[in-house]
Amino acid sequence: MRNKKVLVTGGAGFIGSNLVKRLIEDRNSVTVLDNFMSGYISNLEPFSSIHIIEGDVRDKTAVEEAMKGVEVVFHLAASVGIKRSIDYPLIDAEINVLGTLQILEAARNEGVRKIVTSSSAGIFGELKTMPIKEDHPVEPISPYGCTKLCEEKLSLTYAKLYAIEAVCLRYFNVYGPNQRFDAYGNVIPIFVFRMLRNEPLHIYGDGEQTRDFVHVDDVVQANIKAADSSGVSGAFNIASGKSVTINNLVETITKGNNSTKIKYCPERPGDVRHSLADISLAKQKIGYIPDVDLERGIEEYIEWARQSIKDNK
Repeated sequence: MRNKKVLVTGGAGFIGSNLVKRLIEDRNSVTVLDNFMSGYISNLEPFSSIHIIEGDVRDKTAVEEAMKGVEVVFHLAASVGIKRSIDYPLIDAEINVLGTLQILEAARNEGVRKIVTSSSAGIFGELKTMPIKEDHPVEPISPYGCTKLCEEKLSLTYAKLYAIEAVCLRYFNVYGPNQRFDAYGNVIPIFVFRMLRNEPLHIYGDGEQTRDFVHVDDVVQANIKAADSSGVSGAFNIASGKSVTINNLVETITKGNNSTKIKYCPERPGDVRHSLADISLAKQKIGYIPDVDLERGIEEYIEWARQSIKDNK
């Protein structure tokens, strides 16, 4: 996708900033809408040509300003994470549901051609079949999964009612550069940052639960191809199509670092036992093909995290 006027909500965040980088490289005109509650202005500093609007997706005025003249919207702004949604379910719903409605309404009124929304594998809940296809039963077991499912349904309903195409990308476990460590973060940044700080790694449960990890470069690829897919609306799994146990993940991360201590803790509520995506529909409909294998992606991420720690000392 080149030479388009696009809006990236949550563009200062982990996935959003990586997407902005690619959009700028492809000579698009980019507006970012972000309230910087979880995003970082430093993620956007390399991109002098972008237009930044500091605002919230729940703010009608800010959303309407950001939407002016836009052809494609990448909607990544969200309250993210199972634990955060359990701790703050009202905020989770306000941002993910009401915020998405503000985006959809403004996009409809502005005549936006395409909206690409970021959904989650959290909509599925516990697996009944493996691997997970798009038509797997959706029985979320966290407020986050519920709000992401609602976000999908709203987006696809707008695509049926109005002259707008909507693609919902169901991310599995995304990792990569610009993904920082925090209490609500994903397992890879938590493990990597704790290892680099010589802190023990906490595994919840027996460590034999499985996850499908996908590199942020592949997620960016999926967003671009979804935007370019003329006439396509729908929901698609975005993952690697491969699963790994948490125990094996720890071995990959700590390879060559025998001093790292591992502590096993009780299972956490809201965590599913297994996760593995069927990505054949995304391959067929939007041409998505994952390119970054886990070992290479982990090596690159460790180097990024090491530099991040050094820069913030």
